[in-house]
Amino acid sequence: MRLRVGLSILACAGSALAQVASTFIDPDTGIPFMGITDPVHRVSYGIVLPPLATSGSNPTEFIASITSPIAGQWVGLALGGAMLQNLLLVAWPNGNSVVHSTRIAATYDQPTPYAGPVITDLQHTMVNATHWKWVFRCQNCTNWGTGSLPVSGGGVLAWAYSSAPVTTPSNPNSDFLEHTDFGFFGISYADAHASQADYDNWAAGGTGGGSGTPTSQPPTTPTSQPTVSATPYDYIVVGAGPGGLVTADRLSETGKKVLLLERGGPSTWETGGRYQPDWLAGQPYTKFDVPGLFESMFSDGNQFWWCRDINVFAGCLLGGGSTINGGLYWYPPDSDFSVASGWPSSWANHAPYTQKMKTRLPSTDHSSMDGIRYLPQSFNVAKRLLDPQGYRQLTINDEPNQKDHVYGYSSFFFQGGKRTGPTGTYFKTAKARPNFTYRDYTFVNSIIRNGTKILGVQTNDTSLGPDGFIPVTPNGRVILSGGSFGSPRLLFSAGIGPTDMLTIAQGDSVVGPKMPPQAQWINLPVGENVQDNPSINLVFTHPDIDAYENWADIMSDPRPADAAQYISSQSGVFASSSPRMNFWRAYGGSDGKTRWMQGTVRPGAASVTSSNPYNASQIFTITTYLSTGITSKGRIGIDVALRPRVLVEPWFTDPIDKAVLLQGINDIVASVGNVSGLTLITPDNTTTISSYVNNYGTGNMNSNHWIGANRLGSSASNSVVDPNAKVFGTDNLFVVDASIIPSMPMGNPQGAIMATAEQAVAKIIALAGGP
Repeated sequence: MRLRVGLSILACAGSALAQVASTFIDPDTGIPFMGITDPVHRVSYGIVLPPLATSGSNPTEFIASITSPIAGQWVGLALGGAMLQNLLLVAWPNGNSVVHSTRIAATYDQPTPYAGPVITDLQHTMVNATHWKWVFRCQNCTNWGTGSLPVSGGGVLAWAYSSAPVTTPSNPNSDFLEHTDFGFFGISYADAHASQADYDNWAAGGTGGGSGTPTSQPPTTPTSQPTVSATPYDYIVVGAGPGGLVTADRLSETGKKVLLLERGGPSTWETGGRYQPDWLAGQPYTKFDVPGLFESMFSDGNQFWWCRDINVFAGCLLGGGSTINGGLYWYPPDSDFSVASGWPSSWANHAPYTQKMKTRLPSTDHSSMDGIRYLPQSFNVAKRLLDPQGYRQLTINDEPNQKDHVYGYSSFFFQGGKRTGPTGTYFKTAKARPNFTYRDYTFVNSIIRNGTKILGVQTNDTSLGPDGFIPVTPNGRVILSGGSFGSPRLLFSAGIGPTDMLTIAQGDSVVGPKMPPQAQWINLPVGENVQDNPSINLVFTHPDIDAYENWADIMSDPRPADAAQYISSQSGVFASSSPRMNFWRAYGGSDGKTRWMQGTVRPGAASVTSSNPYNASQIFTITTYLSTGITSKGRIGIDVALRPRVLVEPWFTDPIDKAVLLQGINDIVASVGNVSGLTLITPDNTTTISSYVNNYGTGNMNSNHWIGANRLGSSASNSVVDPNAKVFGTDNLFVVDASIIPSMPMGNPQGAIMATAEQAVAKIIALAGGP
C-alpha cells in the first residue's frame, strides 16, 4: 500500500480545518460515543474512554465503533492523526464476520502488523446486506512506541477508506492496496470519558446507560458552535459558494430568518481558518487569504478543500470555488445575459444587478498594495506575440463588451493584497445580522418534498432538528447553491430529474426512503445541457521570462524577499495569483455561428511535453479556451453511491468547436517567429498543432467552469428552473448557482455567477407567495 503524503501532516493541521467530533448515542449499544460520520462515504467513527485517573496512570484503553456501508472494503483509523508512526486500527468484512488488524507504518508503504494492543469484539459487531459494524474494546491502545493519545485533552484522528478489497479477507495480516480516500477530524478526548460503572458494563458486553441525543449518524458540526433550536427558517440556502453567499446575504437584508448551510469548513483567517505555511506563522493569513498560493492548491499534500465525492476539482469549504481558484474576475458583457445566449428576455437588463455586484466587490488588475505589477515578463512577451495579429490593449473590465482582438492585464477580486471575493464581502455583511445563521460541516442529504411543496432539508446534524431535519416556515423557501454537481444531486434526492437518475437515488438506503413516491416524480432535464470551456495549453520559453520556479515551493520554501514583502505590506508576487494577461478573439464557424477564444498567460507550466532541451526557468504558458458560442454539451449524473459524476464529457462533442479552437491556436503560434528568442516547446517542432489538439486528452481540457446542469429557461421541456429561478413543478424550491446559466459566459464565470445570483435573488424576493 502506498500511503498519501497528505496524511503525514494531518496531526499538525488543526481541528479548525476538519470535521469535529460530537457526542452521539449508538442506536444498537446505547453507548454515547464521541465521533463523526464522514458525509461522503457515510462511515461512522466513535470512541469512549474510562474515567481519567485522579492519581497514577491515566486510561490505557477505550471502546470504539466503526460502521461502514458494505461498499467499504476496508476502513482504518489512525490514532495519532497521521498514518506514519501511529497505531492504525484496520477492519474489513469477511463473509458474516469482521476481521481486524493493528498496524504501524514506518514508511509510505504497506503498514506492518503491530503487537501489543488487545482487541475484544463486543456485542453488535456484525455484517449484513448493506452495512458492517465493528464494536470493540481496545486495551493497551493509548500508548505505542512512537506516540500516545492525549486522553485528558484534545487531538486529531485520521481515517482511511477503500473501495478495493484486501488481498486475503480471512487473514488479519493480509496485504491491501492504498486507500481510495482519507480524512481527519478533531476530537476532545477530555469530553469522551464515561463513568467507571458504565464503562465496565460496556466493556463486558453490556448495553445502555449514558446520555445524549439518540441518532444513528454522528453529527459533524464543530462542538464549539452553538446549538440551533429546531425552529423553521424562512429561507434555507444550501451551499456557501459564490452563488449561495450572494443569495444568503441579499435574503438576510430583508429581515427574514435565513439559514446558510455549508458541507465544508472555514477558509480565510477572518472566517476561522488557520491553515497556513510555516513562513506565515504568527500572521493573520491562511493559505486561502494569500493570492499567490493559488498554484499550491494542486500540489499541497493536505488538500482537504476538495470535495471528496466529485471526480473533478470542486471546493468544499466556505466560499466554494471562489476560495481556491485563481481569482480571475470579469464583469459580464451584455452578451452573457442576452436572448441569443439562451436567457429569457426578462434577464437581458442585467446592468443594475451587475452594478450591485461591482459596488460590493470591485475588480483590480494591480492587486499588490504598492500598485506595482510583479512578474510582468510573460505579459510583455505575449504582447509582442499578439500585437502583429491586430490585438489592442485595454483595461478589460472598463470595457466589458469589447471582447474581440483585445488583451489586458488579468483582473481579480482581490482587495488589500488578499483574496476577498464573496467570502470577504457578502458573507461578512450577512453574518453580522441577527436573523442570519451559518452552519458549516453540515451535509444536506435530501430535499424533503410533498407534492409541489418543499418541507425542508435533511442533514447529518441532529442539533439543527429532529434526526437532522430542518423545516421551512409555511411560506418558506429552499434555495440550492451547491454548484453544478451538488445541486443536481440534491434535486435527484427530491425526485426531480431524469428517471434513470431518480431510480439510482431511490435505491440508496439513506436517500431512497425520504424520496416522494414515484407518482410524484418530476421529469426535468437535470444534469443535461452541461458545458465547460475546452482548454488547451501551449508552453513557450523566452530568455526574458522568470518562471518563478514553476510555483513549486511557494508553500514550503518561497523566495525569502517575496515572503517578507507580503508579510510586511501585502505587496509583491504573493499579492496576486499566477495569471498575468488575458485576451479574446471572435471566430466565425462553418455553421455560421460566432465563437470566442479566450487566452490566459502565466509564468510556469503545469506540464511540459518536449523532445527538445529547454530552460525550465524560462517557461510560460498560454492556455486557450473556447467560451461564448460553443455548442458542445455533456451530462452530469450520479453513481450508485450518489456521488456526482460526469456521464457525458462536454468537450468537442460538436467538431466545429474543435475546428474553431484549432484555428485560434494556429493563429497564435503563427507569430512565434516574429518574437526573437520565443520557442514553442509544447507541442514541440516534432508535432503539428493539429495532431497535438486531436490527441489532447479530453480530461485535460477540463477548465472547471461547469454551467447548464440546471438550465434556466421558459419551458420545462428544456430547462430545470423558470425565469424566477424556481424549479418547475414546485412551489418553493429554487436554484441559484452556476448550474442555471444556460450557455457559456465570455470569460472565467466568477463574475457571471455572482451577477446571476444578484438578479435571481431579487426575483425570488419579489415573487409572490414568499415568507
